[in-house]
Amino acid sequence: MLNQASQIFQSLSTEYIHPTVVIDEPCEIGEGTRIWHFSHVCAGAKIGVGCTLGQNIMVAGGAVIGDNVKIQNNVSVYDGIIIEDDVFLGPSCVLTNITNPRSQIVRKKLYEKTLIRRGATIGSNATIVCGVTIGLYAFIGAGAVVRSEVPDYAMMLGVPAVQRSWMSRHGHTLHFDEDNEAICPESKLAYRLNNNKVSCMDLGEDEPLPDELALGKATYSNIKCKEN
Repeated sequence: MLNQASQIFQSLSTEYIHPTVVIDEPCEIGEGTRIWHFSHVCAGAKIGVGCTLGQNIMVAGGAVIGDNVKIQNNVSVYDGIIIEDDVFLGPSCVLTNITNPRSQIVRKKLYEKTLIRRGATIGSNATIVCGVTIGLYAFIGAGAVVRSEVPDYAMMLGVPAVQRSWMSRHGHTLHFDEDNEAICPESKLAYRLNNNKVSCMDLGEDEPLPDELALGKATYSNIKCKEN
């Protein structure tokens, strides 16, 4: 369910589909979703409420996109890909659905599932090799190549991607103390690291952010400078 801040934003920018968008019926497009120039939604696709799809987006018939998902320009969401609520897909990131594609071999019934969990971020030009799960609120850095499972709240960088740290829901590095607890420098929400798993102590992972935390108030660089 969208929180109040998202609902306010949605009311200010009602559903809009640009005239150049191709929509094949039947498909599902949720209320308040906006789809921009030269995009294509295939028959059978499911797109949730309050989403934003930028220019040149393709959503295949077997793809599922949750609520409040933001997809930047030049992204294809193929069959077998499930995107949960509040996911951000950066420009020109790549999602795949067959590990070993060959032009001579037809594998249209063999698409591999990729699950991108709630609140995750996929950075620009990153590649997600199919058959994996990207955990809740995980953060995949720009240009990274992900080939394996990604834990909740993990920050993944490089080629191939490796975990460099843990990230808060607001997208900041978490520094755990001797009690395995950390505070997000922006939201002040507390997190716990237990058996190599991170969870938020103040808010359930499926709960929306409170209104006062749903709007950013400082840039990443400003917050990082204050930490130092």
